[in-house]
Amino acid sequence: MRSTRRWSPSTVSCSAGSDVILVLSTPGDEHAQVVLAELERRGAATTLLDLAEFPQRLAVGLSYECGEREFRFGCDERGLDLDDCGAVWWRRPQHPTISSDISKPSHRQFAFNECAEALQGLWHAVDAFWMNDPARDHVAQRKAYQLRVAQEVGLDIPRTLISNCPQEVRRFVDRVGADRVIYKSFSATETEWRETRLLREDALAVLEHVRYAPVIFQEYMEADVDLRVTVVGDEIFPAAIYSQETSYAVDFRMDIAHARIEATSLPEAVDAGLRALMRRLGLVYGAIDLRRTPDGRHVFLEINPAGQFLFVEYFSGQPIAATLARVLHEADQRA
Repeated sequence: MRSTRRWSPSTVSCSAGSDVILVLSTPGDEHAQVVLAELERRGAATTLLDLAEFPQRLAVGLSYECGEREFRFGCDERGLDLDDCGAVWWRRPQHPTISSDISKPSHRQFAFNECAEALQGLWHAVDAFWMNDPARDHVAQRKAYQLRVAQEVGLDIPRTLISNCPQEVRRFVDRVGADRVIYKSFSATETEWRETRLLREDALAVLEHVRYAPVIFQEYMEADVDLRVTVVGDEIFPAAIYSQETSYAVDFRMDIAHARIEATSLPEAVDAGLRALMRRLGLVYGAIDLRRTPDGRHVFLEINPAGQFLFVEYFSGQPIAATLARVLHEADQRA
């Protein structure tokens, strides 16, 4: 068994000719650490790079000379040659961190843009197996696009309106029914996070505020159970989340600690639809949220290309981390 080597972002080093699985994440990411441990058990060489270290403590070099090219992290031969990376896991990488030495806002923005452009070009230039390809991951996150693709591959979706027009929102609410509409945001940060909410009287009173930013409105689907379907390559891991037994039936994330979660199965048509969705989005990994209604409909809600899976694995016993490590390792060995 080949020994596993890891390098911190500030001391990247790699012996020439070695095959490395590159994980772009943060040292504090539990999901990354669990998969790295699985890769170590498989005897794979790995490195985790935290892109928040770039450019202050982490250097990059893209060299093109005399018909040859070299892409490297690190300033000398001890650095990580990206030609040695047969597989890359794009696991919620951080943005570059600009030095406080640059104080002028316009200069900081310029430096950030230059860093981002260099990295984005590098990812497109690297010849490796990606989970997921950064460009496809970026596009697949867009909820409006997800719904279109889900609809086109034959998945059931709720009636939806995305708008910042108060009059259009009121017409949608009137069609669906004021007590049958939920609303949610496109994104979240640690300081600004919003759960999915039913449209109550207090929200109806301030619908004019959507003119400041668009909001996602959807028909509320009654649930028998929520479903988190984790897809890794050709493997699908459906899990039933009994959200209706928790204190907040609208959004299982609000009381996940008290949710009963167990492995389940999907109808053949839904399984096929989700596989078609993954192919159309160009994803290797995805965490998909569905709702199974009391009358048996399986309604697609959204897909997160970097969604969490450890809570599902812990309660359902499904081997998601081991499968993810296997897919990365096998891809690296084929490279």
